[in-house]
Amino acid sequence: MRWLQRWWPALLWAVVISVFSTGVFTSDNTSRFIIPILRWFSPHASQETLFFMHHFIRKTGHFTEYFILSLLILRGIRAGKRGAHLAWALAAIAIVACYAALDEYHQSFVPDRTAAVADVLLDTAGGIAAQVVVALMMLLGDIRKKRRDNTPRAA
Repeated sequence: MRWLQRWWPALLWAVVISVFSTGVFTSDNTSRFIIPILRWFSPHASQETLFFMHHFIRKTGHFTEYFILSLLILRGIRAGKRGAHLAWALAAIAIVACYAALDEYHQSFVPDRTAAVADVLLDTAGGIAAQVVVALMMLLGDIRKKRRDNTPRAA
């Protein structure tokens, strides 16, 4: 059951993503509450601008969902080990891309939803971005550690 301890966050998040892919979260349904909020923040915005902002928010959601999924998958793959390996990042990205494709395929069966290759690419970009952020954070951590180790200490 140790694998479940490492993987439950990623599995739970995958379920959350699947819920977002249901008919409840169609563009028409989300516009019913997002557009009024946007109108409240921007009362003089045109209807076209509000719809564009709604679309942008939805696409940002795709990116963000899979950014988070990628981090959680990396957590499962690492299994508590320190350090970073390119293979771990590539595996996380591959799993994200496969899940994104599966999710879009699922949407093709949901009324009022459509499958879009562009969404798979956007989702995968979110997964890649997460791995790049992790790599940069680890690189910065290594640089800071080297600076601390090379700093002369007072006697």
